[in-house]
Amino acid sequence: MDDIRSTSSEQGSKQVLKSYNCESTKYENSNHAVEVLKGLQSMQKVENLSDIILQTDDGQKVFGHKAVLLVVSPYFRAMLPSIYDRNQDFVNISIDSTTLRMLVDYMYTGVITVTRENVKVLLAAANILQMDYVKDVCAEFLQTQLNPSNCLGIKAFADLHNSVELLSSCEAYIKKQFCEVVEYDEFLSLSFEEMIGLISCNDLNVPSEEKVFESVIKWVQHELDLRADDSLLNLMSYVRLPLIGIQYILKEVVDHPLLQRIPKCKDYVIEALRFNLLKTQQIFTIPQSIRSKPRQSGHKVFLVLSWSRAMKMSYTNWYDPETNRFQIAPGLKECRSNADLGLVSDQFVFAVGGVYNSSSRSVEFIDISTRSLRWVPMIDMLISRRNLGIGVVNNCIYAVGGEGDTGHLNTVEVFDGSIQKWRMVSSMSTKRSRFRIGVLNSLLYAVGGYNGSSYLKSVECYNPTLDTWTPVAEMSEPRIGVGVGVLGNIMYAIGGCNSSGFFKCGEKYSPSTGNWTPIADMHLCRACAAVIIFNGMVYVIGGFNKTSVLFSIEIYNPDTNTWSIKILPKCIGQIYDGVVVNKPLYD
Repeated sequence: MDDIRSTSSEQGSKQVLKSYNCESTKYENSNHAVEVLKGLQSMQKVENLSDIILQTDDGQKVFGHKAVLLVVSPYFRAMLPSIYDRNQDFVNISIDSTTLRMLVDYMYTGVITVTRENVKVLLAAANILQMDYVKDVCAEFLQTQLNPSNCLGIKAFADLHNSVELLSSCEAYIKKQFCEVVEYDEFLSLSFEEMIGLISCNDLNVPSEEKVFESVIKWVQHELDLRADDSLLNLMSYVRLPLIGIQYILKEVVDHPLLQRIPKCKDYVIEALRFNLLKTQQIFTIPQSIRSKPRQSGHKVFLVLSWSRAMKMSYTNWYDPETNRFQIAPGLKECRSNADLGLVSDQFVFAVGGVYNSSSRSVEFIDISTRSLRWVPMIDMLISRRNLGIGVVNNCIYAVGGEGDTGHLNTVEVFDGSIQKWRMVSSMSTKRSRFRIGVLNSLLYAVGGYNGSSYLKSVECYNPTLDTWTPVAEMSEPRIGVGVGVLGNIMYAIGGCNSSGFFKCGEKYSPSTGNWTPIADMHLCRACAAVIIFNGMVYVIGGFNKTSVLFSIEIYNPDTNTWSIKILPKCIGQIYDGVVVNKPLYD
């Protein structure tokens, strides 16, 4: 039971609460800080209750408290020690009185109202006073106001006031909306240096390079006397004329009067005409320069290949890993049930072999940088192949093993772009089909598969320089339909199946140790899935198991040795192969 007893001390008698429970209790008034600031703000309005006066360029006075200004603004924090030393209470400041009052009010309340009318002066003043929160919300507000008519002006403003995020947002917006931006007067007022900075961007979003050429001509013609000749010549070096169709070049470029007056510009036109001629003959081996390098969106997507058993049809789709959405891609010329895809120069995707119910020698490719996306037939392989493996080394396409007209194959052929022909190279030691190729350190690894009588766990390595195959360490399990991907200096073999069933296990091979070691299991068993390396992760997409086709994607994080899984939107057929590419600018 609690009681109160009287005790004496040197200070006299006082009442002490006696309790069997002597713990103390801490109480906190959550409104205290707000109430103090409100009180200080009410005092700030009265001149004799403040301790500093800020005088603006327009002669107005704003009152405040040194302590509040010092805490909120690094600008005043740097200034006030000298004010204290001299006992000053009067400071001149080059900010208009309306804006300064808003910022001082914010110091006491934490509240600021941003409008289209005040946003620029607020940001500029906040930049002077180093009030980062106000500067950031003004930048955020301006980002919502971006449109093709004002984005260049806002970019210049952001650069002037060192607003990094706003500057970055403006640059991204301008590149994305380039075709609309060039229609407004702000574009015509760009400096020569700003024009170079814009049209030299590799990720400029244009439906065709013609738009870049036309924008240069338009900018030069706006102030012809100042911008002709030297400015035009320099700008033309950043226009990627070789990417423009030959008909447009002949009609709009060759005889253009501005180019006719500059002999050096003729060299760029000749280069473009020559490139267009070679493109019809040499495909992906044309000598490249920056002017013949396609602009890229910077956004990566997967080009995936699927097969519908019910429809007896193959399908191609773009898959966006950021939005988890499919979009229909140009269809293959041939119906391919078990082909393999290869990527050359980050630009050309090849579909090799695997034609359903027909000769599987055929090859087709798509140039994802072209304006009209379509698959184009290429030179046939020397041997018909289904369920083969494809590897690309130094822009040469290797077609390995598979099943041909005579049964399972161990033969290998390579398409050499320099001679535009397929040629045979050394054969594997083992016949293989339904396997995958991994490319690691410019060497090809044939992983697992089936030889016509047994499932394989063996792996062999091809050295293109020596034209030799060498056996390396075996996997722990025989596998067909195994998914193979290479990330960094490690090769992964994931899933697959054999006579004992389907696998969700995986393992990794390191050439430095020469050994396979297990990794964490996937959530689901799956075989014949597409394996794609993206953003430092291993993506395993689609495939099938004992009971069904799988519409899911599993993502392996090698740093944590863990898998995550998400459901894919339904698409037609079973996804069985894919490559990661730059999202086409012209789709």
